[in-house]
Amino acid sequence: MIVETQSVQFNSITLDSGAVIAPVDVAFETYGVLNAGKSNAVLIVHAFTGDAHAAGVGKEDGKPGWWDNMIGPGKAFDTNRYFVLCINVLGGCRGTTGPSSINPETGAPYAMSFPMITIGDMVRLQKMVVDHLGISRLLAVAGGSMGGMQVLEWAVRYPDCVAAAFPIATTARHSAQQIAFNEVGRQAIMADPDWNNGNYYGFKPPARGLSVARMVGHITYMSDDSMKEKFGRRFRNKGAAAFTFDDEFEVESYLRYRGNQFVDRFDANSYLYITKAMDVFDLAQGYPSLAQALEQAHSRFLVISFTSDWLYPSDQSLEIVSALRSRNRDVAYCELSSNYGHDAFLVEVGEQTDLIRGFLARVYKEAA
Repeated sequence: MIVETQSVQFNSITLDSGAVIAPVDVAFETYGVLNAGKSNAVLIVHAFTGDAHAAGVGKEDGKPGWWDNMIGPGKAFDTNRYFVLCINVLGGCRGTTGPSSINPETGAPYAMSFPMITIGDMVRLQKMVVDHLGISRLLAVAGGSMGGMQVLEWAVRYPDCVAAAFPIATTARHSAQQIAFNEVGRQAIMADPDWNNGNYYGFKPPARGLSVARMVGHITYMSDDSMKEKFGRRFRNKGAAAFTFDDEFEVESYLRYRGNQFVDRFDANSYLYITKAMDVFDLAQGYPSLAQALEQAHSRFLVISFTSDWLYPSDQSLEIVSALRSRNRDVAYCELSSNYGHDAFLVEVGEQTDLIRGFLARVYKEAA
């Protein structure tokens, strides 16, 4: 199916910090048909570098959506039955207001004058879009990685608006190691002289720093086994070392390619703001414990993790499950076997599809 990104503008949004962004533009895409009772809506929330183009073939670039293997007719999120919605997050650079957007007060890009944002702010803006579409209760909210953080925030912040929650390969808060990886990426960007304190719009962007940040991040998305299988210690030329600092190994070439490719589609300042929002996120903030935070949720939960995911390991999902069970909340948990590391939630389609399709169908039947 050919899909086109839509946009809506709101007069303003007040952030958790108390700062106000006015106006605020939001990019989103929809798939399937909203039924008369508006009871079949599913919100897909994207991961860190994702965007609103989750499924179908983009009208402008002809590329498939980042979760096209999961969204569409007969797929896990069956668009013959459900109305699926995906929204680009606040602070992004793919159609929703972020640091690269024009500040109406100055006529120049916000750059580092853009206010700090939180996962809660992202969810608040999503709620504004859902309200704009006239949807009072979502059948489900689903997402992996940073998307899973948004799922948890939705369930706690708007408990009466979410029937089912699917947090996948995620956490309720970052560990010191997870924050550390993000900080290395941020420092790589800010150490690039072309970053110019964020004021690079109209000039040469900090491509080298952003590329290195992406390379570091991409290592965390894969597992040791998947890297062994994909690259091993293979050399690019003639099977032997040339003893230079060129990209001799296949893995070096791959990481440089991914880093350079990323520079063409993502804004460095958005990288800074969004990673900081992820690091600051703590679902239990303002509550005595994670269990008491999740006590606010009324949703049915399906929590999914993957055996080889060392960025968001299964013990972080189990912490969420344990907290939900301690408050007698309805939760199912599945740890799926995979060698793909954190990327598994994007590529391991089979078992995920069976789990989500069956779970969602039961929730839909009960809600009807």
